[in-house]
Amino acid sequence: TAAAINLSACESANVESKYPTSRNREINEQDIYTEEQGIFGEGGIFSTKRKDEDSSGAVLGVNSFLWRAALDTVSFMPLASADPFGGTILTDWHTPSGKTDERFKVNVFILSRELQADGVRVTVFRQTRKNDTWVDSPTDKATATQLEDSILTRARQLRISKLGDN
Repeated sequence: TAAAINLSACESANVESKYPTSRNREINEQDIYTEEQGIFGEGGIFSTKRKDEDSSGAVLGVNSFLWRAALDTVSFMPLASADPFGGTILTDWHTPSGKTDERFKVNVFILSRELQADGVRVTVFRQTRKNDTWVDSPTDKATATQLEDSILTRARQLRISKLGDN
């Protein structure tokens, strides 16, 4: 009987659905990107409002300026993984030129959809070679802070250049 109650509740709701009337598969982007109503009101679950879009129209799960700035900042290191929806960038091990007995790895986490100071967190890992074996070594916490500051500075530059284009 619970299913019948649920179905009858759906029938009484005044909901208008829009179905395609032709085989044309083009989608009117204005309909997609301006709709703000979700299941539980404006901005609610399954809302189609798109807040963080890059210039190509792709939707990112994190702030696009922080994302691009993070990629720019760690571009000298090989990437192991990059997830723009989860906001995670993982690098592979990088050996600085001239230091064959030391290597670094960086994890960058974009934590916000807003361009703000606490929107990025960086973790730096360091290993040194001892007897042909890589051994974990401590890192200076200032290194991670410097990378975070570099990402934030680059993100601000990207934002300013984007505002200048408009």
